[in-house]
Amino acid sequence: MIFKLVGDGRPYPDHGLGQRDWAKIPPRQVRLDQLVTTKRVLALDLLLDEDSTFYGDLFPHVVEWDGTLYLEDGLHRAVRAALQQRTSIHARVYVLAAGHPGSPPSGEATIPRPAR
Repeated sequence: MIFKLVGDGRPYPDHGLGQRDWAKIPPRQVRLDQLVTTKRVLALDLLLDEDSTFYGDLFPHVVEWDGTLYLEDGLHRAVRAALQQRTSIHARVYVLAAGHPGSPPSGEATIPRPAR
């Protein structure tokens, strides 16, 4: 099994982060088998394109919500890592804070929301 679950859509509330906000989050290592995808379909041309990150972030974007890690952006990077027999990737992980509209209450520590 590559991923924990293949999902379809984002079950968590909108976090409102833009590219600059994501860039402020330092990447950390995440195991592929802990990720739930938010897309069911992968564009094969992106998977095979060596320059697929030329205009985007080098690191996938992951949202941690209600104790689950959702792969929001970077599915092709994660699949490419799996094809190279790697079990983890470096990703930017945003912890959706308790008290965020639509978030469940939680006692876990969260990363403060980046300023806009």
